Amino acid sequence: MQIDILGIDLAKRVFQLHGADRQGRTVYAAKVMRAAFLETVRESRPRIVAMEACGSAHHWARCFRAMGIEVRLISPQYVTPFVKTNKNDRNDAQAIVEAASRPTMNFVTVKSVEQQDIQAVHRVRELLVQQRTALINQARGLLAERGVSIAQTRQAFKREVPKIMGTCEGEVTSVCQAMVLEISQQIHALEERIKHAETWLKSFMKQSALCRKIAAIDGVGTITATAMVASVGEAKEFKNGRHLSAWLGLVPRQHSSGGKSQLRGISKRGDKCLRALLVHGARSVLRYAVGKTDVQSRWLQDLIARRGYNCAAVALANKNARVIQALLSSDMPYRPSAATR
Repeated sequence: MQIDILGIDLAKRVFQLHGADRQGRTVYAAKVMRAAFLETVRESRPRIVAMEACGSAHHWARCFRAMGIEVRLISPQYVTPFVKTNKNDRNDAQAIVEAASRPTMNFVTVKSVEQQDIQAVHRVRELLVQQRTALINQARGLLAERGVSIAQTRQAFKREVPKIMGTCEGEVTSVCQAMVLEISQQIHALEERIKHAETWLKSFMKQSALCRKIAAIDGVGTITATAMVASVGEAKEFKNGRHLSAWLGLVPRQHSSGGKSQLRGISKRGDKCLRALLVHGARSVLRYAVGKTDVQSRWLQDLIARRGYNCAAVALANKNARVIQALLSSDMPYRPSAATR
């Protein structure tokens, strides 16, 4: 029995395995407990192991690669169309095999431990920022009920809260002040933890030549550079910059039929955090483009005049994504003059 592709439906304790030969015929099917999972796969000696790119998939992929087995990770959305009849573990494993057998299937690159470390710091930082925003909004809501209005920005909150804490005027009682003070202390603690996470990111930045190279691009800083490298690595799975830009959802969504091409708003596919970082970085560039005479600034000024500020920001984010793919997938250094020509 020679297994060409072994499809695995991952789980916490019980794994469903489905093996097929080169003709696609089922030659193996089993349900395996976690303790015997790796040994079972080693004994079956498959040529390829295919899995959905879900939780723990990159860990198991690294384990199988250490055994000398080729690994293919597939986005779950591309597996769903191959599930026949009812959804269960057996049918899911079979669908993974069929999806992995398609010659035009797009696969997910296996991440290294270092990449997942960077992603872990980004996820923790993102969570802390969300918690800080929630606390600020909670305090603003409490004060708004007492007739005190504070602007939405974090800087305005820091500026106005000390003034409110000084006196008990109107409906802002001592109890209300105590609650706002409690929230302010939690916000301060969160900001210290956010700074600690950003220190980790700066450390990753210093250690990675790829991060330093793409950080030279206007609109790409430490956070964006480390996030991109953590997600796409050397970006060699993308044929060109357009593919990376499309993967990030920065290209128009197409709805064409009958030979008529219809382009709509951007598709917003892929990782929304990466897309947001690139767009916000582009906005920072647009702020200082007014009055400049270099090639990129003139292009941006003309684009803003024709299509508006938001479209210009997305266009620059799209361009930066293409430049990032070219830099990550090659040894050439970043040349601003060539990038803005």
